Amino acid sequence: MKNLIIASSSSIHGGQFLDYLLPELKLLFKNCQTVLFIPYARPGGISHSDYTAFIGLAFAKINKKVIGIHEFQNPIDAIKKAEGIFTGGGNTFLLVNELYRNKVMTILSETLKNGTPYLGTSAGSNITGLSMQTTNDMPIVYPPSFQTLGIIPFNLNPHYLDLDTQAKFMGESRETRIKEYHQFNSVPVLGLREGSWLEVKYSKVYLKGGLTARLFKPNQIPEEIESGFDLSTLGRD
Repeated sequence: MKNLIIASSSSIHGGQFLDYLLPELKLLFKNCQTVLFIPYARPGGISHSDYTAFIGLAFAKINKKVIGIHEFQNPIDAIKKAEGIFTGGGNTFLLVNELYRNKVMTILSETLKNGTPYLGTSAGSNITGLSMQTTNDMPIVYPPSFQTLGIIPFNLNPHYLDLDTQAKFMGESRETRIKEYHQFNSVPVLGLREGSWLEVKYSKVYLKGGLTARLFKPNQIPEEIESGFDLSTLGRD
């Protein structure tokens, strides 16, 4: 029943917000007049209302109305009754904390597993994995759990960047951080590059876009995954 687009980013270099995904979103939300937006990640500290208004401009291009979950007195009912759902980017720690604080993590997972169409970008994609532990974000708040929606059987690292050996940057690479994660955890991690997304249809999880993704498993050499590959059995070995 699952029907999701899980994107690394809401935009690509030089493009407008969500423009590269609009053809996919027309199909994903074809039976929806209104899309419920979850603005909890609040990039840069933007207000829920301003974030929702900004999202509305993008969805107007495909003739969809956007309403924020914060506009409902009961967020659980809002999710249950939603025609379609979008969770945007920002800080994953804050997003997860707010989902738990509003008691909607479980109902959101159940709703998506039952077929309500969903778009996630960045932080909104992070939460579709088994946990949020491979986010790139700063821990600005402390959520009660790192466990997330469990829609896909692995974890994501959106905005994945390959190591640039010519750069002067001396911090840890994304690959190094994921290897650190695998010192204590066995869950596979998919490094999802900008402009790439996962299409989740029923039990299948396909890599989409023009780029490969980088797959990490404990104690194994990272593997490049080609666009079109089915990742649905990943993590179930």
